[in-house]
Amino acid sequence: MKASVKRLLNNLRHSHIKKDIKCNSKWFGNKYGGFYVIPTLLSKNAIVYSFGVGKDISFDRMLISSFKCQIFAFDPTPDSIAWCKQQNLPDQFNFFEHGLSTKSENGNFFLPKNKNHVSGSLVEHNQLSSENKICVKMKSFEDILTNFKHEKVDLIKMDIEGSEYDVAESILNSGINITQIVLEIHERFFQSGREKTIRLLEIFRKNGFLLHSISSTYEDLSFVHEKAIQHK
Repeated sequence: MKASVKRLLNNLRHSHIKKDIKCNSKWFGNKYGGFYVIPTLLSKNAIVYSFGVGKDISFDRMLISSFKCQIFAFDPTPDSIAWCKQQNLPDQFNFFEHGLSTKSENGNFFLPKNKNHVSGSLVEHNQLSSENKICVKMKSFEDILTNFKHEKVDLIKMDIEGSEYDVAESILNSGINITQIVLEIHERFFQSGREKTIRLLEIFRKNGFLLHSISSTYEDLSFVHEKAIQHK
């Protein structure tokens, strides 16, 4: 009974997050680092941009083992960089020591208050320390595309600790052909988090991306471009 009440309250609290369509999606990655993806829209050598690595690449590893995807992963966090250097990474996993922002520049990167946490963010919020910050290299989505000369990105993953609200629009306005986008939202980090999420969903829908899957926490959202569904 308690579980059902808790689930009901959770649904009510997140009533602003609703699916646009139903799709046959599958969970990739472990319980804490995974997302729902439409597997039929991925094929061998698919291009995947993975923004925010932390110390968990279970999502990326499963994509590689299932489809031999080419993963381009980005994270400027010192702990994440050190962790990746210690891993036996698949050949298809390409790691870059810079983050994603609205423009290419060096920026202040705030680190977690909790020493057991890994990921920081350019956006200051209640989980980060305003005093514990470092200067890191950031790149815009447009400059990343130019660097790799990609004309299409099959899947974008974002787990960037609150910065998703700032960078999403620049990604969607890039003009590049993107099939799927999955991201973790962090509205709990901000007093205006609900409003930030509502605006984010509006931006996605305006650009043709439909919400097809939501995790039980209402934090892991999966989108697909409407054109990809029409062609199936």
